[in-house]
Amino acid sequence: MTAEAADSAEAVGTIAPAANPGFLQRHGRTIEYILIPGAALAGALVVFGIFVMLFGKNPLDLYFYMYYGAFGTWFSWQNTLTRAAPLILTALCTALPAQLGMVIIGGEGALLIGALSATSAALALQGMPPLVIQIAMVCAGVIGGGLWIMLAGALRQYRGVNETISSLLLVYIALAILNHLVEGAMRDPASLNKPSTREIGAANMIGSIPGTDVHWGLVFGLIAAIAAYILIYHTVFGFAARVAGGNIRAAKIVGLGVSKLILTICFLAGGAAGLAGMVEVAAVQGRTNANLAAGYGFTGILVAFLARQNPLAIIPVAILLGGISASGGLLQRRLGLPDASVQVLQGIIFVFVLASDALYGRIGFLKGKS
Repeated sequence: MTAEAADSAEAVGTIAPAANPGFLQRHGRTIEYILIPGAALAGALVVFGIFVMLFGKNPLDLYFYMYYGAFGTWFSWQNTLTRAAPLILTALCTALPAQLGMVIIGGEGALLIGALSATSAALALQGMPPLVIQIAMVCAGVIGGGLWIMLAGALRQYRGVNETISSLLLVYIALAILNHLVEGAMRDPASLNKPSTREIGAANMIGSIPGTDVHWGLVFGLIAAIAAYILIYHTVFGFAARVAGGNIRAAKIVGLGVSKLILTICFLAGGAAGLAGMVEVAAVQGRTNANLAAGYGFTGILVAFLARQNPLAIIPVAILLGGISASGGLLQRRLGLPDASVQVLQGIIFVFVLASDALYGRIGFLKGKS
């Protein structure tokens, strides 16, 4: 009987590995990265529901229309994926420098500079084959955005300027440059009510994925996220970046080129956001104007934090946040809420995510303790 009881106990342990302390010790960290952000997101939705209820709206209707407007139909899915594309790229602008312990929040500025650079390349090469112009736009957008964020990295490395402050201030400088050029040297005389540059031309637009209304920017974002994951977690360069991010003094002692790492990572990060700007010009707007300052760069910060700076986790989180943004119009039509109400929700989510950061490593049952 004793042997049978022992066998039964062993079988139960096999069937329910989550109750095994060894399992929790091995996978507790991974569970935390899913459980805590998920709980923060759920808490934010509850608080937002209470906020809406104070204005006489039913929270259950709110959640239904948010789901329906984001994922309820094929049209909703396409709208969500279209909005997710720039979020993936701008989130990488925050996630990549985070591997070095840097907090870069200037993705919006890199997006605007990337858009301006891509538009300038397209207008300068008018008359060339469309493929040549599209390649030139990609290169110009990546280089423009990359150099913009690399400037923040250089200020931190060589002048001791906090990269969070400098990257944020660079957003406003980029916006001033965009307004100056769009309303001045690059303005299309035909754009009377809304200053804009000349159109890049329908032939130079990158179009949509066949069979869908989702532009190719989504594919660019997916490739960039996968490439970033491989770079950070499966290359010597990525390992060196994570070592420097863990202890920069130790990295210098062992001979790692910290300055090179910072400048390279910042360039790649800004290049991703600059590519997002190029996509918005070549797939959505067709020209550069104030509509490009839609807040994708700032929402990308939330995506990166909610994904714990993991390039692969950024993909589903960007789709989720893109869906929330896409549901704004439906909330306005069905519940009478302002379209900007989704921005209030994003702010609440960001607060909850920041507050939940203190929970990592402090949840007892995830440490495998009996």
